[in-house]
Amino acid sequence: MRNLRNIRYNAWKSSVDLNGEVITSSCWDPAKDEVLCTFGPSVHDGQIRLVRISEHVRASSIDIEWQEVASWNAPSPTPDLVVDRVVSLHHFGDTLTTCLVLEGGDIVVVQESDGVNPRDGVHIEIMGSIDDGITAASWSPDEELLAITTKANTAVFMSRSFDGITDNTMTSDDLKASKHVSVGWGKKETQFQGRGAKALRDPTIPEKVDQGVLSPHDDGSVVISWRGDGAYVAINSIEAGIRRVIRVYSRDGVLDSVSEPVDGMEGTLTWRPAGNLMAGIQRFADRVDVIFFERNGLRHGQFSLRAPEDRTLAKDRIQLEWNSDSTILAVTLDDRIQLWTMGNYHWYLKQEIFVWERPLSLTWHPEKPLRFASVVSGKLLLAEYIFEVTRGSLTPPYDHGAVAVIDGKALKITPFRTANVPPPMALFELQASSPIIDVAFSPANTFMAVLHQLGIDVYEWKVKGQRSIPPSLVGNVTFTKNNQDQECILLQVAVTENSVIHCLGFERGPVIHSYPFDRSTGESSSNASIYAGSMFGFVRLTQAGSTDVLMQDCLGRLHGVVNQEDDLYSTRLPSQLPWSEVVDLAGNVIAVGLSRNGHLYANSRLLLKNCTSFLVTPAHLIVTTTNHMVKFIHLVDVDNLEVPPDDPERDERCRSIERGARLVTAMPTNMSLVLQMPRGNLETIYPRAMVVAGIRQLIDAKEYGKAYSHCRTQRVDMNILYDHRPQQFLTNVGLFLDQLQDVSYIDLFLSSLRDEDVTQSMYRDTRGVRNQELPEIASNEATASIFHDSSKANTICDAVLSHLQSHKTKDHGTLQNIITANICKVPPAYEDGLSVIIALLQEDGQLAERAVEHICFLADVNVLYDEALGLYNLALALLIAQQSQRDPREYLPFIQNLHQLIDQRRRFAIDDHLGRHEKALGHLQSLQAHKEAQDYTVKHALFPAALKLYRYDQANLAILTGLYASYLESKSKFREAGLTYESLLDYAAATRCYRAAGASCWRECLFTAQQQEPVLSSDAVADLAATLAEALYEAKDYASAAAIHLDHLNSLESAIPCLCKGYLFADAMRFAVQRGRPDLLATAVDSGLADALSSSTEFFADCKAQLRAQVPRILDLRRKAAEDPLGFYEGERAGAGDIPDDVSVAASSRISTSASLFTRYTGKGGGSVGTAGTGVSRATSKNRKREEKKRARGRKGTVYEEEYLVNSVRRLVERVESSKADAERLVFGLARRGMHERARALEKLAADVVDACKVAIKEVFAAAAETAAEAKEGVDEEEWRPMGADAVLAENLEAAWRLEKPPVVTGLERLSLLGS
Repeated sequence: MRNLRNIRYNAWKSSVDLNGEVITSSCWDPAKDEVLCTFGPSVHDGQIRLVRISEHVRASSIDIEWQEVASWNAPSPTPDLVVDRVVSLHHFGDTLTTCLVLEGGDIVVVQESDGVNPRDGVHIEIMGSIDDGITAASWSPDEELLAITTKANTAVFMSRSFDGITDNTMTSDDLKASKHVSVGWGKKETQFQGRGAKALRDPTIPEKVDQGVLSPHDDGSVVISWRGDGAYVAINSIEAGIRRVIRVYSRDGVLDSVSEPVDGMEGTLTWRPAGNLMAGIQRFADRVDVIFFERNGLRHGQFSLRAPEDRTLAKDRIQLEWNSDSTILAVTLDDRIQLWTMGNYHWYLKQEIFVWERPLSLTWHPEKPLRFASVVSGKLLLAEYIFEVTRGSLTPPYDHGAVAVIDGKALKITPFRTANVPPPMALFELQASSPIIDVAFSPANTFMAVLHQLGIDVYEWKVKGQRSIPPSLVGNVTFTKNNQDQECILLQVAVTENSVIHCLGFERGPVIHSYPFDRSTGESSSNASIYAGSMFGFVRLTQAGSTDVLMQDCLGRLHGVVNQEDDLYSTRLPSQLPWSEVVDLAGNVIAVGLSRNGHLYANSRLLLKNCTSFLVTPAHLIVTTTNHMVKFIHLVDVDNLEVPPDDPERDERCRSIERGARLVTAMPTNMSLVLQMPRGNLETIYPRAMVVAGIRQLIDAKEYGKAYSHCRTQRVDMNILYDHRPQQFLTNVGLFLDQLQDVSYIDLFLSSLRDEDVTQSMYRDTRGVRNQELPEIASNEATASIFHDSSKANTICDAVLSHLQSHKTKDHGTLQNIITANICKVPPAYEDGLSVIIALLQEDGQLAERAVEHICFLADVNVLYDEALGLYNLALALLIAQQSQRDPREYLPFIQNLHQLIDQRRRFAIDDHLGRHEKALGHLQSLQAHKEAQDYTVKHALFPAALKLYRYDQANLAILTGLYASYLESKSKFREAGLTYESLLDYAAATRCYRAAGASCWRECLFTAQQQEPVLSSDAVADLAATLAEALYEAKDYASAAAIHLDHLNSLESAIPCLCKGYLFADAMRFAVQRGRPDLLATAVDSGLADALSSSTEFFADCKAQLRAQVPRILDLRRKAAEDPLGFYEGERAGAGDIPDDVSVAASSRISTSASLFTRYTGKGGGSVGTAGTGVSRATSKNRKREEKKRARGRKGTVYEEEYLVNSVRRLVERVESSKADAERLVFGLARRGMHERARALEKLAADVVDACKVAIKEVFAAAAETAAEAKEGVDEEEWRPMGADAVLAENLEAAWRLEKPPVVTGLERLSLLGS
């Protein structure tokens, strides 16, 4: 679908200094981008001149300059040769050497200097000579081999240093090298021709077998052509008396194959650099074909050349030449150059350059594939082309998807919005009077200008409804043929919306002609032309209403030439960018350009370095990349243009495409994009970015019907219809329903609702900021501000219901939508939906049945059956049951039994059947069935509901409370049961329950025991108190135990040890003196102090020893882990057999080789795998539990030791902090009893332990927190996670336990009395 468009054209004629001599050969110097030409030798002068021709780009012009490199005499070496001839000219850019191979046999090398003047220090040397003379010569593409054919019919291969490699004689025996067997693929002979004699013939044998008859116009020339990789070379020559043959030699000079005989084949030959085909010429009586050969010499297709109208190609001397990337085949005729391309197995004539005389040679640039130099007599033509898609407007509503393809005189046009016709076919085909040069569409697709060699045809684009019809010719401009000296080469054309045609041509330099034409009469007039300077092409405009005409010069500047004036724009590109387009965003002009090497620029900002094609729509800059992605860049300010990353799974702006696909056109109206694959076929896609952007625009314009249609067609979540503009949707619910019209469409929308905001998840607006002119910024904020207590689905359903229920008359469709809106709520409003059907049952039974069918389709029929029963409407329940898969023998008897019951009893039966026990209990109360209600309460444990129902019925309330108390006691809820019994004044049962509740209820238990009737004996109360005191002592509630001994047992001797056990020495001393027993101070209190001192001293000593052992070990483990992480965590060992049995190998056994600590659990390392690839299933619960046990034990030498030790230190610090208060009370008590030395020793020991804890916290926990924080920063949430035993070690390595807050220990408050 691409055309060839000229972006550079220049012509240079030999000056007077060269005496008008004819250029005899030419070649490129790719390093300097210059052309080397030779003049002579001629019959009159045997001198050869080597000239260097270069182009200089300036702001106002492109000038050609020439410098003579060297000249020397080259007389004919033999009398048979009247004048010598340059057979091959090649330049070596790495050594500044030019090699000339002459027909007389000499091989001349010209060595240039590095100076400014090429003539300074030039050295000319004849490297050798072939006495027999040379017929053809060619250097290999890698410039390492020279292939020469001599007049003695030999093929000579030389190295770069001109050393002979091989010398082969081309004889008739070479024709036996290949045994050609063709199975006739794709030929007429192999096609089915029906029954008859022909069907019985061998299809692999053609009806006519070529004998290799020579063409009468064969000039007898020999041509050499190398394959692109330099591995093979082909030589086309005449085998005397037999035929013309193509010999294929390997790089070593070994004959590989020869071609099959072909009648009329001529001498030209060119091997496609890609290597698959060789092209030659076959001349017939009525036509000339370009034929193709494979390397094995077999034919492989052909196409016919197109002759000019005024003559035939019978006598043309035709030459062929492939360009460097194998995309263009150049064909030189006697008066023109044709450029052919192939797509979808069709050959297109893309350009026909009229040159008046026969081109002597055509040389493609070796590095710039579409640039060539052609020698025409004494003139050198320099031209460069680009492949460009000629497309129409991309701005709605003019985005018809129009694409024009040039094929000689035919213009193939396809409007993709009307029909997707694959090339080489087209929907419309227009014919021009001469070969077409260029095509252009006006910005709004109103006009189409076709530039051909004889003039310009202007067509008007026609549309019928939404379909395009064939364009109509509304005017033309005719050019008059001038002589050769005054010729004008036409290059490009542009047309504006105000009916003005602009044409870029080349006369003595680039010029721009403008032709205003009258649309009604078709007549045109010519204005004065302006000099184009260094401008090389028109720039495409995105705005449909623009009447500007922009051109780009070779420096990247933009010029406005609409009024025959050169108006320089401030916006520019960094350099000459062949593909360019300008878009105007509310006065902010952005020029987008693409360079030959794939750099995409917006003004001077580089956006991409790997772009292959681009196009601009009003909303997006769409590009394809070498990574086979199509990307959408939102059009905003240049500085804010954001190129999406290569993440098609997460970002809607990026999508994967087929390898090598390029953009053809886009149709925002259809939300589609057309791509062309490398082989030529087309693919139309609907990218999510374009679809969602189009849907947003339709919602903004309140075109809900079209937006819904696109959502349904492109499978876009319909929640976007609300989420994009919530307030607007709710305000225009009626408009939305009217535009949808179809009842099923409304049902589909309602059933698709969910509470997720899709504009914040799957369809996030990647522009970042929505249109400022619209009031809503974020849909979720708008929703939250309008509806606080309702979900999104309920909000929409309520709005739809409000509108539908406002209709005075409700047809079947409206009722169906009402039912759907109720059922689609969250949770579903079954009762409201069924209520609509209940109302219908009274009006139209048939309509009610249809409504039942619909609601059964939307929801589970079993749930609906239960809901219908819950409405106590047996007729509705029967209708729904009939729509289900239930057995009538099950539900009919049940419904019949319900009919026989009275209303309240029927309601009780239904609620009991549905499990609505609380409502059923209410019906029993209404029936005054109190005994049944009590049994029902006990059966279903409905005590709270029953107590609420009978709160004012004291008789039944007491019975239910007693039942409730028994129930609580049976469920071991003794405290609540005791309270319930106590409320019933049943103190014996309450005492029993409080006693069973445990020591925490000792106060309630003693209270209720003393409230019993008859009163308990004192011995019974004492026994109960002693039992409770013992339980409290076991529960370590020493204060409560002492209170019972003092208050209820009056035993001071038993109370003081309890107080001392709880470190309540002050209370013990107080009670001893208060009760008149000071003797107990020396006996009971002092012994309690001694026991407490012993246990505290032992505790602090153990803590001190534990800290001394564990803290250094933790530091040592961390040092080892930092020095050798892999060895510490068992990453590498000398052999599997050396692994000790006291260490877990779960982590390292699943790693193959080259594993590391940092890649083992990411799944991204060289040796890691996603699952256990060895067949040993480690990801099991059994292995995980085993590993968790190892982790809990924290055995020395394992990877879990550090975690175990750190947790142990943490627990120790917490125990020290909790026991510090007891130690302070103990020290105070010892000091009060005069035991100062003991108090001082304990205080010092406790203080040492507290200080050691502070040091441990600083060393153990602070460093651990820093290490864990660093580890957490590098964790990827979505990376691969291990399973089973590996997960246990992974959790340890992730150091989540290190992130826990360090324990806190405060200082010990010391007594000054002790002198500490």
